[in-house]
Amino acid sequence: MTTDTPPSGEPGDDDVAAAARGDRAAWATLYSWYAPIIHSLLLLTVARREADELTQEVFLKAMPRLKDLRNNAALGAWLCQIARNEAATWGRKQRTKQTHLAALSQTPPRSDTAENQPLDPDAVLNQLRTLPEAYRETLALRLIAGLTGPQIAAATGLTPASVRVNLCRGMAMLRGVLGVGAEAAGEMPTGQAVGQSGTKEGTR
Repeated sequence: MTTDTPPSGEPGDDDVAAAARGDRAAWATLYSWYAPIIHSLLLLTVARREADELTQEVFLKAMPRLKDLRNNAALGAWLCQIARNEAATWGRKQRTKQTHLAALSQTPPRSDTAENQPLDPDAVLNQLRTLPEAYRETLALRLIAGLTGPQIAAATGLTPASVRVNLCRGMAMLRGVLGVGAEAAGEMPTGQAVGQSGTKEGTR
């Protein structure tokens, strides 16, 4: 299963260039760092099992196309976009499947939305999925992958200032939908609890 904690030591341009030439060790380095990031984003759209599978699919699609990437520094943002596309494709297939099943059974698909859920990891993740895209992605990388602000900026292509704004506004919005006040923020399940995996130390 994919863990949502990047290892220490962010890969550099040399690793990206080597991976583009087909160096398997360099690819392993890139995967170790970026797979938890991609997995965290996918959890906003799909269940954990599907997130594991789609993470693999993202890298399988990225491998033959890496040599066409013009800016190595944009690798994180590029992989995140592939992940969004994969999640959207998966979502369309699921909606089609549910429509067909509903037509056969003449029973509308059951909504996964639940109100007044207790404040537990699944409740946090479910509510995180309802936030605007910019906020939920930034929060997922912070709360699930455990990335610092600068690491989120590097992974997504956002400016550090935008990351700070998204984290601040997103956290306020998340507390609102969970029905907890600012004083309860420290009790909100994060990292290992939300993603069922390890996290990385750091708050900024």
